[in-house]
Amino acid sequence: MVHQKKKLVEEVSGWLRIHDDGSVDRTWTGPPSVKFMAEPVPPHEEFKEGVAVRDVTIDEKSGLKVRIYLPQHEPDYTDNNHNKLPIIVHFHGGGFCISQADWYMYYHIYSRLARSASAIVVSVYLRLAPEHRLPAAMDDGFSALVWLRSLGRGHGSYEPWLHNYGDFNRVFLVGDSSGGNLVHQVAARAGHVDLSPVRLAGGIPIHPGFVRSVRSKSEMEKPESPFLTLDMVDSFLKLALPEGCTKDHPFTRPGGHAAPPLDGLNLPPFLLCVAESDLIRDTQMEYHEAMKEASKDLELLINPGVGHSFYLNKIAVDMDPHTAAQTTALMEGIIEFIKKH
Repeated sequence: MVHQKKKLVEEVSGWLRIHDDGSVDRTWTGPPSVKFMAEPVPPHEEFKEGVAVRDVTIDEKSGLKVRIYLPQHEPDYTDNNHNKLPIIVHFHGGGFCISQADWYMYYHIYSRLARSASAIVVSVYLRLAPEHRLPAAMDDGFSALVWLRSLGRGHGSYEPWLHNYGDFNRVFLVGDSSGGNLVHQVAARAGHVDLSPVRLAGGIPIHPGFVRSVRSKSEMEKPESPFLTLDMVDSFLKLALPEGCTKDHPFTRPGGHAAPPLDGLNLPPFLLCVAESDLIRDTQMEYHEAMKEASKDLELLINPGVGHSFYLNKIAVDMDPHTAAQTTALMEGIIEFIKKH
């Protein structure tokens, strides 16, 4: 029997290749020096640099998993709720097509956030397109909230870190890039559901993947980066959005004409984080304006002189003082928002 060699039918910026038999290869083929950021970090239930990490399957049928970051902390006995920490539900980026919750780029920043914010981070292993087109990842994000509700009500499996230390009354959604789209969509869905004792206290979309069919000025003028190119924007969304849909779909343009009116959504307070040199900054700011017009509680944090997902680039954070300073400013802004809510 003669085996025909698979033919490459699509490749996206070194991150992803699709073959004629439908198989998907996500092996990094870009510069070897950055490969470590896309490599998995094993869980460790002992504390390392003040944080312990474990992976938990939250749905045996689907296999949906989360990664939990628990910070080492001293109880505050002046607080009646002294052992309880806010819970941050994290949605990773990757244009809905690449990356995993255990990648080093997320580990290095979300272990830092858990430690600095004294918060438990629950990072969801989202299903990826094109094998699982949207709304699969959004369903996974919402499933994580439903799982927290079941824990809070004492149903289902016992998760000691969350039972012993998690404050179900202060749950925040955080998402990087396309994960920021999930923050909006999951919060909107949660606004119509009884999640008690879980209270959604806030949403933090960081450099969300909000775009539209017509190129924005920033897309045409801002520099591309390894974390975001126009090829990635176009190709990933073509693979991820429901078939036949354009970038004006509500998943990618939640403030657009095709989306449910924002003033009809029951949303928690939001902190929108924008990088000044982000390719898709203009459409993020269009979302900001639409949310303000709808009288939503929305704060804006802009980091000057940096691009899309700059804080995930460990090399730049370590080597460039400005990137390091802006990463600290971003972390401090997120922590301040969490403390207020």
